[in-house]
Amino acid sequence: MSFLGLERPRIDTPMGQALECALGLLKRVGFFSMFINLLTLTSSIYMMQVYDRVLASRSGPTLLYLTLFAAVCLATLAALEVVRSRLLVRLGARFDAQLSGLVFIRTLSGGRSAQALRDLDQLRGFLTGAQILSLLDAPWMPIYIGLVYLLHPWLGHVALVGGVLLFLLALWNERSTREPLGEAGKQMAAGTQFAEVSARNAEAIRAMGMLPGLTALWRKRHDLGIGLQGVASDRAANVAAVAKALRFFLQIAILGVGAWLVILQECTGGVMIASSIIMGRGLAPVEAAIGGWRAFLMARESYGRLLKGFGNDAADAPTMALPKPEGKLVFDGVSGGPPDLRKFTVSNLSFTLEAGQVLGITGPSAAGKSTLARLAVGVWRPGSGVVRLDGASIADWSREDVGPHIGYLPQDIELFPGTVAENIARFGDVDAEKVVDAARLAGAHQVILELPQGYDTPIGPAGVNLSGGQRQRIGLARAFYGRPPLIVLDEPTSNLDAEGEAAVRQAMEALRGQATVIVIAHRPAVLGGTDQLMVVLKGQIVNFGPTSEVMPQITRRVVARPEGLPQEAGGAAHV
Repeated sequence: MSFLGLERPRIDTPMGQALECALGLLKRVGFFSMFINLLTLTSSIYMMQVYDRVLASRSGPTLLYLTLFAAVCLATLAALEVVRSRLLVRLGARFDAQLSGLVFIRTLSGGRSAQALRDLDQLRGFLTGAQILSLLDAPWMPIYIGLVYLLHPWLGHVALVGGVLLFLLALWNERSTREPLGEAGKQMAAGTQFAEVSARNAEAIRAMGMLPGLTALWRKRHDLGIGLQGVASDRAANVAAVAKALRFFLQIAILGVGAWLVILQECTGGVMIASSIIMGRGLAPVEAAIGGWRAFLMARESYGRLLKGFGNDAADAPTMALPKPEGKLVFDGVSGGPPDLRKFTVSNLSFTLEAGQVLGITGPSAAGKSTLARLAVGVWRPGSGVVRLDGASIADWSREDVGPHIGYLPQDIELFPGTVAENIARFGDVDAEKVVDAARLAGAHQVILELPQGYDTPIGPAGVNLSGGQRQRIGLARAFYGRPPLIVLDEPTSNLDAEGEAAVRQAMEALRGQATVIVIAHRPAVLGGTDQLMVVLKGQIVNFGPTSEVMPQITRRVVARPEGLPQEAGGAAHV
Protein backbone atom coordinates (compact mmCIF):
# COMPACT_ATOMS: atom_id res chain seq x y z
CA MET A 1 0.00 0.00 0.00
CA SER A 2 1.39 3.41 -0.96
CA PHE A 3 1.44 6.84 0.62
CA LEU A 4 1.87 9.98 -1.52
CA GLY A 5 2.51 7.61 -4.41
CA LEU A 6 5.45 5.90 -2.65
CA GLU A 7 5.81 2.69 -0.71
CA ARG A 8 5.02 2.76 2.99
CA PRO A 9 7.60 1.61 5.57
CA ARG A 10 7.15 -1.56 7.58
CA ILE A 11 4.67 -1.24 10.42
CA ASP A 12 7.25 -2.52 12.94
CA THR A 13 9.45 0.56 12.40
CA PRO A 14 8.99 3.93 14.15
CA MET A 15 8.33 5.64 10.82
CA GLY A 16 5.76 2.98 9.90
CA GLN A 17 4.01 3.37 13.26
CA ALA A 18 4.00 7.17 13.00
CA LEU A 19 2.55 6.99 9.50
CA GLU A 20 -0.06 4.44 10.59
CA CYS A 21 -1.12 6.74 13.43
CA ALA A 22 -1.25 9.75 11.05
CA LEU A 23 -3.36 7.84 8.54
CA GLY A 24 -5.70 6.78 11.36
CA LEU A 25 -6.21 10.42 12.32
CA LEU A 26 -6.64 11.34 8.65
CA LYS A 27 -9.49 8.82 8.48
CA ARG A 28 -11.18 10.69 11.32
CA VAL A 29 -10.60 13.94 9.46
CA GLY A 30 -12.15 12.32 6.39
CA PHE A 31 -15.16 11.25 8.49
CA PHE A 32 -15.77 14.83 9.56
CA SER A 33 -15.12 15.97 6.00
CA MET A 34 -18.09 13.85 4.90
CA PHE A 35 -20.50 15.85 7.07
CA ILE A 36 -18.77 19.12 6.20
CA ASN A 37 -19.26 18.46 2.51
CA LEU A 38 -22.92 17.58 3.08
CA LEU A 39 -23.50 20.73 5.12
CA THR A 40 -21.75 22.77 2.44
CA LEU A 41 -24.85 22.15 0.30
CA THR A 42 -26.85 24.32 2.70
CA SER A 43 -26.52 27.55 0.75
CA SER A 44 -27.42 25.99 -2.59
CA ILE A 45 -30.45 24.16 -1.19
CA TYR A 46 -31.54 27.31 0.69
CA MET A 47 -31.29 29.39 -2.46
CA MET A 48 -33.19 26.83 -4.52
CA GLN A 49 -36.00 26.70 -1.93
CA VAL A 50 -36.19 30.48 -1.75
CA TYR A 51 -36.43 30.85 -5.53
CA ASP A 52 -38.85 27.97 -6.07
CA ARG A 53 -41.04 28.06 -2.95
CA VAL A 54 -40.76 31.26 -0.97
CA LEU A 55 -40.89 33.69 -3.88
CA ALA A 56 -43.64 31.68 -5.55
CA SER A 57 -45.82 31.40 -2.40
CA ARG A 58 -44.74 34.68 -0.82
CA SER A 59 -44.77 32.85 2.53
CA GLY A 60 -42.95 34.67 5.34
CA PRO A 61 -43.06 31.74 7.84
CA THR A 62 -41.53 29.41 5.25
CA LEU A 63 -38.69 31.87 4.71
CA LEU A 64 -38.19 32.17 8.48
CA TYR A 65 -38.07 28.41 9.04
CA LEU A 66 -35.76 27.89 6.09
CA THR A 67 -33.45 30.63 7.36
CA LEU A 68 -33.36 29.20 10.90
CA PHE A 69 -32.66 25.71 9.56
CA ALA A 70 -29.87 27.04 7.34
CA ALA A 71 -28.39 28.94 10.29
CA VAL A 72 -28.30 25.77 12.40
CA CYS A 73 -26.66 23.86 9.55
CA LEU A 74 -24.04 26.56 9.05
CA ALA A 75 -23.32 26.71 12.80
CA THR A 76 -22.85 22.94 12.77
CA LEU A 77 -20.60 23.33 9.73
CA ALA A 78 -18.44 25.86 11.59
CA ALA A 79 -18.19 23.57 14.63
CA LEU A 80 -17.14 20.63 12.48
CA GLU A 81 -14.55 22.79 10.70
CA VAL A 82 -13.07 23.67 14.11
CA VAL A 83 -12.97 20.00 15.10
CA ARG A 84 -11.35 19.04 11.80
CA SER A 85 -8.73 21.77 12.13
CA ARG A 86 -7.89 20.71 15.67
CA LEU A 87 -7.57 17.12 14.56
CA LEU A 88 -5.05 18.18 11.92
CA VAL A 89 -3.08 20.19 14.47
CA ARG A 90 -2.92 17.19 16.79
CA LEU A 91 -2.04 14.95 13.88
CA GLY A 92 0.97 17.14 13.12
CA ALA A 93 2.03 17.32 16.78
CA ARG A 94 1.78 13.55 17.25
CA PHE A 95 3.54 12.82 13.96
CA ASP A 96 6.36 15.15 14.98
CA ALA A 97 6.57 13.69 18.48
CA GLN A 98 6.89 10.16 17.11
CA LEU A 99 9.51 10.92 14.48
CA SER A 100 11.44 14.08 15.37
CA GLY A 101 13.35 12.42 18.20
CA LEU A 102 14.31 9.47 15.99
CA VAL A 103 15.38 11.73 13.13
CA PHE A 104 17.40 13.97 15.45
CA ILE A 105 19.13 11.03 17.15
CA ARG A 106 19.87 9.26 13.87
CA THR A 107 21.10 12.53 12.36
CA LEU A 108 23.58 13.04 15.20
CA SER A 109 24.61 9.42 15.69
CA GLY A 110 25.05 8.79 11.97
CA GLY A 111 26.62 12.12 11.11
CA ARG A 112 23.85 12.77 8.58
CA SER A 113 22.75 16.09 7.16
CA ALA A 114 20.14 18.17 8.97
CA GLN A 115 18.11 18.01 5.73
CA ALA A 116 16.11 15.17 7.30
CA LEU A 117 14.77 17.54 9.97
CA ARG A 118 13.71 20.01 7.27
CA ASP A 119 12.07 17.15 5.35
CA LEU A 120 10.12 16.22 8.46
CA ASP A 121 8.94 19.82 8.85
CA GLN A 122 7.90 19.90 5.19
CA LEU A 123 5.93 16.65 5.49
CA ARG A 124 4.28 17.69 8.75
CA GLY A 125 3.28 21.03 7.23
CA PHE A 126 1.66 19.24 4.30
CA LEU A 127 -0.26 16.82 6.53
CA THR A 128 -1.70 19.70 8.54
CA GLY A 129 -2.23 22.24 5.74
CA ALA A 130 -4.95 23.16 3.30
CA GLN A 131 -3.54 20.89 0.57
CA ILE A 132 -4.41 17.72 2.46
CA LEU A 133 -7.99 18.99 2.90
CA SER A 134 -8.25 19.49 -0.86
CA LEU A 135 -7.19 15.88 -1.40
CA LEU A 136 -9.72 14.69 1.19
CA ASP A 137 -12.52 16.74 -0.40
CA ALA A 138 -11.67 15.78 -3.99
CA PRO A 139 -13.37 12.32 -3.80
CA TRP A 140 -16.66 14.13 -3.25
CA MET A 141 -16.57 15.59 -6.77
CA PRO A 142 -18.49 12.61 -8.31
CA ILE A 143 -21.16 12.93 -5.62
CA TYR A 144 -21.65 16.64 -6.33
CA ILE A 145 -21.81 15.92 -10.05
CA GLY A 146 -24.38 13.20 -9.33
CA LEU A 147 -26.50 15.72 -7.43
CA VAL A 148 -26.39 18.04 -10.43
CA TYR A 149 -27.57 15.12 -12.59
CA LEU A 150 -30.53 14.71 -10.25
CA LEU A 151 -31.48 18.34 -10.88
CA HIS A 152 -31.29 17.88 -14.65
CA PRO A 153 -29.27 15.56 -16.95
CA TRP A 154 -28.06 18.38 -19.22
CA LEU A 155 -26.76 20.30 -16.23
CA GLY A 156 -25.07 17.11 -15.09
CA HIS A 157 -23.42 16.74 -18.48
CA VAL A 158 -21.86 20.20 -18.14
CA ALA A 159 -20.59 19.40 -14.63
CA LEU A 160 -19.23 16.02 -15.74
CA VAL A 161 -17.33 17.47 -18.70
CA GLY A 162 -15.89 20.14 -16.40
CA GLY A 163 -14.81 17.55 -13.84
CA VAL A 164 -13.11 15.40 -16.49
CA LEU A 165 -11.28 18.41 -17.96
CA LEU A 166 -10.07 19.57 -14.52
CA PHE A 167 -8.93 16.04 -13.70
CA LEU A 168 -6.94 15.89 -16.94
CA LEU A 169 -5.40 19.27 -16.10
CA ALA A 170 -4.39 17.90 -12.69
CA LEU A 171 -2.64 14.94 -14.36
CA TRP A 172 -0.91 17.28 -16.81
CA ASN A 173 0.21 19.46 -13.93
CA GLU A 174 1.65 16.47 -12.05
CA ARG A 175 3.55 15.07 -15.01
CA SER A 176 4.93 18.39 -16.16
CA THR A 177 6.19 19.50 -12.74
CA ARG A 178 7.27 16.24 -11.07
CA GLU A 179 10.68 15.91 -12.73
CA PRO A 180 11.91 19.53 -12.43
CA LEU A 181 10.69 19.83 -8.83
CA GLY A 182 12.33 16.53 -7.87
CA GLU A 183 15.67 17.56 -9.35
CA ALA A 184 15.31 21.05 -7.83
CA GLY A 185 14.82 19.49 -4.41
CA LYS A 186 18.00 17.46 -4.81
CA GLN A 187 20.02 20.47 -5.89
CA MET A 188 18.71 22.68 -3.11
CA ALA A 189 19.37 19.98 -0.50
CA ALA A 190 22.91 19.55 -1.81
CA GLY A 191 23.43 23.31 -1.71
CA THR A 192 22.18 23.48 1.88
CA GLN A 193 24.49 20.66 2.94
CA PHE A 194 27.39 22.39 1.19
CA ALA A 195 26.59 25.62 3.06
CA GLU A 196 26.47 23.76 6.40
CA VAL A 197 29.89 22.21 5.82
CA SER A 198 31.32 25.54 4.71
CA ALA A 199 29.91 27.33 7.75
CA ARG A 200 31.77 24.96 10.06
CA ASN A 201 35.01 26.02 8.40
CA ALA A 202 34.24 29.73 8.06
CA GLU A 203 37.51 30.90 9.62
CA ALA A 204 39.70 28.92 7.23
CA ILE A 205 37.58 30.07 4.30
CA ARG A 206 37.97 33.73 5.19
CA ALA A 207 41.66 33.42 6.08
CA MET A 208 42.66 31.81 2.77
CA GLY A 209 40.36 33.84 0.53
CA MET A 210 38.31 30.80 -0.49
CA LEU A 211 34.98 32.61 -0.26
CA PRO A 212 34.64 33.58 -3.96
CA GLY A 213 35.39 30.07 -5.18
CA LEU A 214 33.08 28.38 -2.68
CA THR A 215 30.39 30.96 -3.36
CA ALA A 216 30.61 30.13 -7.06
CA LEU A 217 30.22 26.41 -6.32
CA TRP A 218 27.27 27.02 -4.01
CA ARG A 219 25.71 29.49 -6.46
CA LYS A 220 25.94 26.95 -9.27
CA ARG A 221 23.88 24.39 -7.36
CA HIS A 222 21.56 26.98 -5.84
CA ASP A 223 20.86 28.68 -9.17
CA LEU A 224 20.26 25.33 -10.84
CA GLY A 225 17.73 24.46 -8.14
CA ILE A 226 16.06 27.87 -8.37
CA GLY A 227 15.96 27.57 -12.16
CA LEU A 228 14.30 24.17 -12.02
CA GLN A 229 11.83 25.45 -9.45
CA GLY A 230 11.11 28.33 -11.81
CA VAL A 231 10.45 25.92 -14.67
CA ALA A 232 8.08 23.89 -12.51
CA SER A 233 6.39 27.02 -11.18
CA ASP A 234 5.88 28.38 -14.70
CA ARG A 235 4.32 25.14 -15.83
CA ALA A 236 2.15 24.95 -12.73
CA ALA A 237 1.09 28.58 -13.18
CA ASN A 238 0.09 27.87 -16.80
CA VAL A 239 -2.03 24.92 -15.73
CA ALA A 240 -3.55 26.89 -12.84
CA ALA A 241 -4.44 29.77 -15.19
CA VAL A 242 -6.11 27.36 -17.62
CA ALA A 243 -7.96 25.69 -14.71
CA LYS A 244 -9.20 29.05 -13.40
CA ALA A 245 -10.39 30.14 -16.82
CA LEU A 246 -12.04 26.76 -17.34
CA ARG A 247 -13.90 27.04 -14.03
CA PHE A 248 -15.24 30.50 -14.96
CA PHE A 249 -16.29 29.16 -18.35
CA LEU A 250 -18.05 26.23 -16.70
CA GLN A 251 -19.93 28.59 -14.41
CA ILE A 252 -21.10 30.53 -17.46
CA ALA A 253 -21.87 27.30 -19.32
CA ILE A 254 -24.01 25.80 -16.59
CA LEU A 255 -25.86 29.09 -16.05
CA GLY A 256 -26.39 29.39 -19.81
CA VAL A 257 -27.67 25.83 -20.12
CA GLY A 258 -29.82 26.35 -17.03
CA ALA A 259 -31.28 29.54 -18.42
CA TRP A 260 -32.12 27.77 -21.68
CA LEU A 261 -33.82 24.99 -19.72
CA VAL A 262 -35.79 27.60 -17.76
CA ILE A 263 -36.90 29.15 -21.05
CA LEU A 264 -38.00 25.69 -22.19
CA GLN A 265 -39.71 25.31 -18.78
CA GLU A 266 -37.74 22.12 -18.05
CA CYS A 267 -36.37 23.48 -14.77
CA THR A 268 -36.79 26.40 -12.42
CA GLY A 269 -34.55 29.35 -11.70
CA GLY A 270 -33.74 27.88 -8.31
CA VAL A 271 -32.47 24.69 -9.93
CA MET A 272 -30.32 26.75 -12.29
CA ILE A 273 -28.68 28.70 -9.42
CA ALA A 274 -28.34 25.64 -7.16
CA SER A 275 -26.68 23.55 -9.87
CA SER A 276 -24.14 26.33 -10.46
CA ILE A 277 -23.27 26.46 -6.75
CA ILE A 278 -23.10 22.67 -6.35
CA MET A 279 -20.89 22.25 -9.40
CA GLY A 280 -18.58 25.02 -8.19
CA ARG A 281 -18.30 23.35 -4.78
CA GLY A 282 -17.59 19.98 -6.37
CA LEU A 283 -14.85 21.28 -8.68
CA ALA A 284 -13.23 23.58 -6.08
CA PRO A 285 -11.06 20.86 -4.41
CA VAL A 286 -9.66 19.78 -7.78
CA GLU A 287 -8.78 23.36 -8.69
CA ALA A 288 -7.24 23.87 -5.22
CA ALA A 289 -5.24 20.66 -5.63
CA ILE A 290 -3.87 21.96 -8.94
CA GLY A 291 -2.84 25.22 -7.28
CA GLY A 292 -1.20 23.40 -4.37
CA TRP A 293 0.38 20.62 -6.41
CA ARG A 294 3.87 21.96 -5.82
CA ALA A 295 3.41 21.49 -2.06
CA PHE A 296 2.25 17.93 -2.71
CA LEU A 297 5.29 17.12 -4.84
CA MET A 298 7.68 18.70 -2.32
CA ALA A 299 6.04 16.70 0.47
CA ARG A 300 6.43 13.54 -1.61
CA GLU A 301 10.13 14.29 -2.18
CA SER A 302 10.60 14.87 1.55
CA TYR A 303 8.75 11.67 2.37
CA GLY A 304 10.87 9.76 -0.16
CA ARG A 305 14.10 11.01 1.42
CA LEU A 306 12.84 10.18 4.92
CA LEU A 307 11.72 6.74 3.75
CA LYS A 308 15.12 6.06 2.18
CA GLY A 309 17.06 7.31 5.19
CA PHE A 310 14.90 6.18 8.11
CA GLY A 311 12.14 3.93 6.81
CA ASN A 312 13.93 0.72 7.75
CA ASP A 313 15.29 2.00 11.07
CA ALA A 314 13.81 -0.21 13.75
CA ALA A 315 13.02 1.11 17.19
CA ASP A 316 15.77 0.55 19.71
CA ALA A 317 14.79 -2.61 21.52
CA PRO A 318 15.05 -2.38 25.31
CA THR A 319 18.11 -4.21 26.57
CA MET A 320 18.92 -5.44 30.03
CA ALA A 321 21.21 -3.01 31.81
CA LEU A 322 24.72 -4.39 32.26
CA PRO A 323 26.92 -3.58 35.25
CA LYS A 324 29.42 -0.76 35.01
CA PRO A 325 32.35 -1.99 32.89
CA GLU A 326 35.81 -2.30 34.36
CA GLY A 327 37.48 -1.40 31.06
CA LYS A 328 38.81 -4.61 29.53
CA LEU A 329 38.79 -4.04 25.76
CA VAL A 330 39.11 -6.81 23.15
CA PHE A 331 39.34 -6.46 19.36
CA ASP A 332 38.63 -9.85 17.79
CA GLY A 333 39.34 -9.92 14.03
CA VAL A 334 37.83 -6.47 13.56
CA SER A 335 37.55 -4.90 10.12
CA GLY A 336 35.65 -1.71 9.47
CA GLY A 337 35.46 1.80 8.14
CA PRO A 338 33.04 4.70 7.64
CA PRO A 339 29.41 3.51 7.56
CA ASP A 340 28.72 5.12 4.17
CA LEU A 341 31.71 3.46 2.47
CA ARG A 342 32.05 -0.19 1.56
CA LYS A 343 35.82 -0.12 1.71
CA PHE A 344 37.37 -1.04 5.08
CA THR A 345 40.06 1.29 6.40
CA VAL A 346 41.23 -1.22 9.03
CA SER A 347 41.29 -4.98 8.66
CA ASN A 348 41.75 -8.00 10.89
CA LEU A 349 42.64 -6.12 14.08
CA SER A 350 43.05 -8.40 17.09
CA PHE A 351 44.39 -7.31 20.45
CA THR A 352 43.46 -7.23 24.10
CA LEU A 353 43.79 -4.45 26.64
CA GLU A 354 43.40 -5.34 30.28
CA ALA A 355 41.49 -2.95 32.52
CA GLY A 356 43.65 -0.10 33.68
CA GLN A 357 46.26 -0.31 30.90
CA VAL A 358 47.33 2.69 28.85
CA LEU A 359 47.80 2.07 25.13
CA GLY A 360 49.53 4.43 22.73
CA ILE A 361 48.78 4.22 19.01
CA THR A 362 50.88 5.83 16.30
CA GLY A 363 51.34 5.59 12.57
CA PRO A 364 51.31 7.78 9.47
CA SER A 365 48.30 9.78 8.33
CA ALA A 366 45.40 7.75 6.89
CA ALA A 367 46.73 4.59 8.54
CA GLY A 368 43.37 3.87 10.21
CA LYS A 369 44.08 5.19 13.70
CA SER A 370 40.94 7.32 13.97
CA THR A 371 38.86 4.46 12.57
CA LEU A 372 40.23 2.24 15.32
CA ALA A 373 39.26 4.89 17.89
CA ARG A 374 35.70 5.11 16.60
CA LEU A 375 35.37 1.34 16.61
CA ALA A 376 36.72 1.21 20.17
CA VAL A 377 34.05 3.56 21.52
CA GLY A 378 31.28 2.00 19.42
CA VAL A 379 30.30 4.96 17.23
CA TRP A 380 31.09 2.83 14.17
CA ARG A 381 30.07 -0.80 13.94
CA PRO A 382 32.62 -3.30 12.66
CA GLY A 383 32.06 -4.69 9.21
CA SER A 384 33.33 -8.02 10.55
CA GLY A 385 34.66 -9.21 13.86
CA VAL A 386 33.62 -7.89 17.24
CA VAL A 387 34.75 -5.26 19.74
CA ARG A 388 34.12 -6.37 23.32
CA LEU A 389 34.02 -4.30 26.47
CA ASP A 390 34.21 -6.52 29.55
CA GLY A 391 33.25 -9.50 27.40
CA ALA A 392 30.09 -7.94 25.90
CA SER A 393 29.96 -6.67 22.33
CA ILE A 394 30.07 -2.90 22.58
CA ALA A 395 27.49 -2.76 19.78
CA ASP A 396 25.02 -4.57 22.09
CA TRP A 397 25.28 -1.96 24.81
CA SER A 398 22.61 0.72 24.89
CA ARG A 399 24.39 3.98 24.09
CA GLU A 400 22.54 5.68 26.95
CA ASP A 401 23.85 2.99 29.33
CA VAL A 402 27.44 2.70 28.11
CA GLY A 403 27.97 6.35 27.14
CA PRO A 404 28.61 7.65 30.67
CA HIS A 405 31.32 4.97 31.06
CA ILE A 406 33.23 6.10 27.96
CA GLY A 407 35.37 9.19 27.50
CA TYR A 408 36.11 10.19 23.93
CA LEU A 409 38.06 13.08 22.45
CA PRO A 410 37.82 13.12 18.63
CA GLN A 411 40.24 15.00 16.41
CA ASP A 412 37.59 17.56 15.48
CA ILE A 413 36.39 18.93 18.81
CA GLU A 414 32.89 20.35 18.86
CA LEU A 415 31.48 22.22 21.84
CA PHE A 416 27.81 23.10 22.05
CA PRO A 417 25.80 26.18 23.01
CA GLY A 418 25.64 26.17 26.80
CA THR A 419 27.93 26.84 29.72
CA VAL A 420 31.40 25.41 30.17
CA ALA A 421 30.12 23.28 33.06
CA GLU A 422 27.25 21.91 30.95
CA ASN A 423 29.66 20.96 28.16
CA ILE A 424 31.99 19.18 30.57
CA ALA A 425 29.04 17.40 32.23
CA ARG A 426 27.85 16.26 28.78
CA PHE A 427 24.61 18.21 29.21
CA GLY A 428 23.39 15.88 31.92
CA ASP A 429 22.97 16.75 35.58
CA VAL A 430 25.91 18.98 36.45
CA ASP A 431 27.85 17.49 39.36
CA ALA A 432 30.10 20.38 40.40
CA GLU A 433 32.62 18.13 42.13
CA LYS A 434 33.00 15.87 39.09
CA VAL A 435 33.19 18.87 36.75
CA VAL A 436 36.05 20.44 38.71
CA ASP A 437 37.82 17.07 39.06
CA ALA A 438 37.65 16.52 35.28
CA ALA A 439 38.88 20.04 34.60
CA ARG A 440 41.82 19.64 37.00
CA LEU A 441 42.66 16.30 35.40
CA ALA A 442 42.72 17.97 31.97
CA GLY A 443 44.75 20.93 33.23
CA ALA A 444 41.83 23.19 32.37
CA HIS A 445 40.74 24.37 35.83
CA GLN A 446 42.82 27.55 35.90
CA VAL A 447 42.05 28.28 32.25
CA ILE A 448 38.33 28.06 32.98
CA LEU A 449 38.57 30.26 36.08
CA GLU A 450 40.11 32.99 33.91
CA LEU A 451 37.03 33.04 31.65
CA PRO A 452 34.55 35.92 32.26
CA GLN A 453 32.10 33.79 34.27
CA GLY A 454 34.29 30.81 35.06
CA TYR A 455 32.45 27.53 34.73
CA ASP A 456 29.21 29.43 34.01
CA THR A 457 30.68 31.12 30.93
CA PRO A 458 28.36 30.59 27.93
CA ILE A 459 29.98 28.94 24.94
CA GLY A 460 28.88 30.00 21.47
CA PRO A 461 28.11 27.57 18.66
CA ALA A 462 31.12 25.27 18.15
CA GLY A 463 32.98 27.19 20.86
CA VAL A 464 33.73 30.10 18.56
CA ASN A 465 34.50 32.39 21.47
CA LEU A 466 37.29 30.09 22.67
CA SER A 467 40.76 29.44 21.31
CA GLY A 468 41.72 26.07 19.90
CA GLY A 469 43.69 25.23 23.02
CA GLN A 470 40.80 26.19 25.31
CA ARG A 471 38.38 24.06 23.30
CA GLN A 472 40.78 21.12 23.46
CA ARG A 473 41.21 21.41 27.23
CA ILE A 474 37.45 21.56 27.76
CA GLY A 475 37.01 18.62 25.38
CA LEU A 476 39.56 16.68 27.44
CA ALA A 477 37.70 17.55 30.63
CA ARG A 478 34.49 16.28 29.01
CA ALA A 479 36.22 12.99 28.19
CA PHE A 480 37.49 12.70 31.79
CA TYR A 481 34.14 13.61 33.39
CA GLY A 482 33.24 11.00 35.99
CA ARG A 483 36.54 9.19 35.33
CA PRO A 484 34.99 6.61 32.97
CA PRO A 485 36.63 3.16 32.79
CA LEU A 486 37.36 3.50 29.03
CA ILE A 487 38.92 6.67 27.62
CA VAL A 488 39.96 7.16 24.00
CA LEU A 489 41.88 10.30 23.05
CA ASP A 490 42.54 11.02 19.38
CA GLU A 491 45.43 13.52 19.04
CA PRO A 492 44.75 15.09 22.45
CA THR A 493 47.69 17.52 22.24
CA SER A 494 47.28 18.82 18.68
CA ASN A 495 46.31 22.32 19.92
CA LEU A 496 48.20 22.32 23.22
CA ASP A 497 51.47 23.88 24.24
CA ALA A 498 54.17 22.20 26.33
CA GLU A 499 52.21 22.86 29.51
CA GLY A 500 49.13 21.23 27.99
CA GLU A 501 51.15 18.20 26.88
CA ALA A 502 52.48 17.84 30.41
CA ALA A 503 48.91 17.95 31.75
CA VAL A 504 47.87 15.13 29.40
CA ARG A 505 50.82 12.98 30.49
CA GLN A 506 49.96 13.65 34.15
CA ALA A 507 46.34 12.68 33.48
CA MET A 508 47.46 9.42 31.86
CA GLU A 509 49.58 8.68 34.90
CA ALA A 510 46.73 9.54 37.29
CA LEU A 511 44.31 7.31 35.40
CA ARG A 512 46.69 4.36 35.16
CA GLY A 513 45.11 1.41 36.91
CA GLN A 514 41.76 3.21 37.18
CA ALA A 515 40.79 3.35 33.51
CA THR A 516 41.75 1.79 30.21
CA VAL A 517 43.19 4.64 28.16
CA ILE A 518 43.92 4.72 24.42
CA VAL A 519 45.98 7.67 23.22
CA ILE A 520 46.52 8.31 19.52
CA ALA A 521 49.44 10.64 18.85
CA HIS A 522 52.53 11.22 16.75
CA ARG A 523 54.67 12.86 19.41
CA PRO A 524 56.93 10.46 21.33
CA ALA A 525 56.71 12.72 24.38
CA VAL A 526 53.02 11.79 24.75
CA LEU A 527 53.41 8.12 23.89
CA GLY A 528 56.32 7.61 26.22
CA GLY A 529 54.03 7.40 29.24
CA THR A 530 51.98 4.49 27.92
CA ASP A 531 52.15 0.82 28.96
CA GLN A 532 51.68 -0.61 25.47
CA LEU A 533 52.46 0.87 22.09
CA MET A 534 50.84 -0.03 18.78
CA VAL A 535 52.01 0.94 15.30
CA VAL A 536 49.28 0.97 12.62
CA LEU A 537 50.04 1.09 8.92
CA LYS A 538 47.58 0.76 6.04
CA GLY A 539 44.84 -0.42 8.36
CA GLN A 540 46.84 -3.19 10.00
CA ILE A 541 48.96 -3.62 13.11
CA VAL A 542 52.65 -3.79 12.22
CA ASN A 543 54.04 -3.65 15.75
CA PHE A 544 52.52 -4.07 19.18
CA GLY A 545 54.04 -4.64 22.59
CA PRO A 546 55.39 -2.94 25.69
CA THR A 547 56.26 0.69 25.02
CA SER A 548 59.80 0.17 26.36
CA GLU A 549 60.41 -2.39 23.59
CA VAL A 550 58.47 -0.85 20.68
CA MET A 551 59.55 2.77 21.10
CA PRO A 552 63.28 2.15 20.43
CA GLN A 553 62.37 0.23 17.27
CA ILE A 554 60.26 3.13 16.03
CA THR A 555 63.03 5.60 16.81
CA ARG A 556 65.63 3.56 14.93
CA ARG A 557 63.36 3.13 11.90
CA VAL A 558 62.46 6.81 11.74
CA VAL A 559 66.16 7.71 11.82
CA ALA A 560 66.91 5.14 9.12
CA ARG A 561 63.84 6.12 7.05
CA PRO A 562 63.18 9.86 7.58
CA GLU A 563 59.98 9.80 5.59
CA GLY A 564 58.25 7.81 8.30
CA LEU A 565 57.40 4.35 9.46
CA PRO A 566 58.34 1.07 7.68
CA GLN A 567 56.27 0.19 4.70
CA GLU A 568 55.72 -3.50 5.41
CA ALA A 569 52.44 -4.67 6.93
CA GLY A 570 52.00 -7.28 9.57
CA GLY A 571 49.12 -9.29 10.88
CA ALA A 572 47.40 -9.59 14.22
CA ALA A 573 48.97 -8.86 17.56
CA HIS A 574 48.17 -9.87 21.10
CA VAL A 575 49.37 -8.77 24.50
